[in-house]
Amino acid sequence: MIKDLWNRYREIISYLIVGGLTTVVSLGVYYGLVLTVLDPRNPIQLQAANILSWICAVTFAYFTNRSFVFQSKNSNMLTEAAGFFASRVSTLLMDMAIMFVTVTLMGMSDKIAKLIVQVVVTIMNYVLSKFLVFRNK
Repeated sequence: MIKDLWNRYREIISYLIVGGLTTVVSLGVYYGLVLTVLDPRNPIQLQAANILSWICAVTFAYFTNRSFVFQSKNSNMLTEAAGFFASRVSTLLMDMAIMFVTVTLMGMSDKIAKLIVQVVVTIMNYVLSKFLVFRNK
């Protein structure tokens, strides 16, 4: 029964695991920066922490999604990686907009806002990866 569930939902389960690990990378880098060297009350430093955490997380996500989730056999990794990073830029812009609105304009805790953003971004990233980047041809 468990094997049947795994076979049926392997991609989604793998994506959730990799997404969870990617979130750990993103949050670890973000919190590490804002708790040590960057001040999240400063809008520029808030976004710098956000962008640096994004770069680390997307790099990790590309390799793990390619290998474990979508099991890509695309021989043109450069084009595939470019598509992956481009799709992630769109969700980065969404991430930055949500962080700006919730933290800078609404005064929400940056830690809580970042957790909410991660859920939204994770869902969008799956959709973009499945249907644009790693689609079976």
